[in-house]
Amino acid sequence: MSTTSILAEAIWVKSSYSNADGGGCVEWAPALAPTGVIPIRDSKRPERTPLTFEPAGWATFVEALKSSSAAWS
Repeated sequence: MSTTSILAEAIWVKSSYSNADGGGCVEWAPALAPTGVIPIRDSKRPERTPLTFEPAGWATFVEALKSSSAAWS
């Protein structure tokens, strides 16, 4: 199955860090993680092609964000 067909069937979940006023809305499809694809998209523009990460790349990205966030606190 191609990534495109997998993404077409994705169930998207809004990040708990997205704000309530409609800005900064990031969604991901957690059920796809076991397939080796972690897709991320802007909920305001769902028609755009999502970014996709491999699990190791996603983990590195999240850790970098956490480190960056802690530096700004």
